[in-house]
Amino acid sequence: MVDPTSELEEDIDEDEAPNCEVCGEPIVEDPNHVVRTRVEDGKAYHRHFCSEACAAEFDDAN
Repeated sequence: MVDPTSELEEDIDEDEAPNCEVCGEPIVEDPNHVVRTRVEDGKAYHRHFCSEACAAEFDDAN
């Protein structure tokens, strides 16, 4: 998995790219990429979305 704080505009192989939590598409060189982070019991959890629309869909479902 790619470091979630790295620039996704770098050359990243689709096999190593994060996948969108909603549609499952690999997020490679996507300027609309959204990362939501939460901290729970001292651990950071990251959710990746390919767009604000997918992030909003995830929010609506949860």
